Amino acid sequence: PSPKVQGTHPDCSVVLHFQQQEVECLQRIRSESQNPAPPEQEGCPTEWDGVNCWPALPLGQFRAVACPDILNVFKKSKGLIQRNCTEWGWSLPSPPYHSACQLETLSSSNDTEAKARHFVTMKVLYTCGYSTSMAALLLAIGIFSCFRKLHCTRNSIHIHFFTSFILRGMAVFIKDNVLFSDESIDHCTMSSVTCKAAITFFQYSVLANFYWLLVEGLYLQTLLLLTFTCDRSYTCGYILIGWGVPMVTVGVWVLIRLQYDNHGCWDDYSSQYWWVIKAPILLAIFVNFLIFLNVTRMLAQKIRCPDLSKTHKQQYMRLTKSTLLLIPLFGVHYMVFALFPKHVGMDARLYFELVLGSYQGFLVALLYCFLNGEVQAEVRRNWGKWQRSMESNVFNLATQDFTA
Repeated sequence: PSPKVQGTHPDCSVVLHFQQQEVECLQRIRSESQNPAPPEQEGCPTEWDGVNCWPALPLGQFRAVACPDILNVFKKSKGLIQRNCTEWGWSLPSPPYHSACQLETLSSSNDTEAKARHFVTMKVLYTCGYSTSMAALLLAIGIFSCFRKLHCTRNSIHIHFFTSFILRGMAVFIKDNVLFSDESIDHCTMSSVTCKAAITFFQYSVLANFYWLLVEGLYLQTLLLLTFTCDRSYTCGYILIGWGVPMVTVGVWVLIRLQYDNHGCWDDYSSQYWWVIKAPILLAIFVNFLIFLNVTRMLAQKIRCPDLSKTHKQQYMRLTKSTLLLIPLFGVHYMVFALFPKHVGMDARLYFELVLGSYQGFLVALLYCFLNGEVQAEVRRNWGKWQRSMESNVFNLATQDFTA
């Protein structure tokens, strides 16, 4: 049997459920039309009334069905809806659906407006968060790129990590623009190539984000193991992990969705194929957690080592402090929510993933660049050099005017 359809947005689960029931009912109707019943067995053919599929019934008989079993839509009622097969066809449902199947208490207009304002506020917050993060990350990339003394494998990995955050912010903005730019578009049934491409790019950016954090952890562990020997030979491997693994994973996911689950805009997370994306993310978080424990152990041993120079200790501490803070920060909430069904803790999940998650890029730029003592010293040195150069130029111009 096909998995139960549940869209990313709760309202979509109802729409898609009835669409699926309608498709199955229409298939039954087409099958019956190809194999008509004998004249003596004629009656009322199978019919879809918008809520239930009523199987074919001989003349003079009746059929009763229960209320549709849709979570959070209909209250569980013991009442049945009955329809008779008459000479003029199916009779009207008795009692009517709205009487037999009590809807769950609908939100008042005030509650609906409050919820709308809540989501608008949340969108403003994460839009500001991603904008701030992207601006900070672009500035940090510029600093690492402009100052020659900062060109090294460590900062090159930081630049890739920053880029993955920028792509993630862009993917969020693109996804919002494609799915929700026009209120007249029904995002539950949207199935265009554009929206699927936007969701694919979003999934790739999220995967790349987690795997470049994994690369940061792997690099830190390699740094402690190799004691600052040549680490450039590992750069290609890091790039393959950070960009290559997400690309292969998303490629496999796209092929599977095209072949076995090509409905909607691919933004539903209840499908079993969602594990093609979720499993690699959970694996990256788990490996990072092991690295977190191993690096903490190695760092404690190296700091106690009397033969280690003060400079090396400072280098270890500077990079370790940033990376060890990020590993649990990026993975804990994802691991917690991954263990619960998608509809559990939806508000908390949205807040962590959208609002707090949007400021993670700013935090990364702050830890790896703006609060980095090496970067601060290099910026101050070049700033002082530029000031002295300007003062020298002003003095030369003044003396030239004076001598003239």
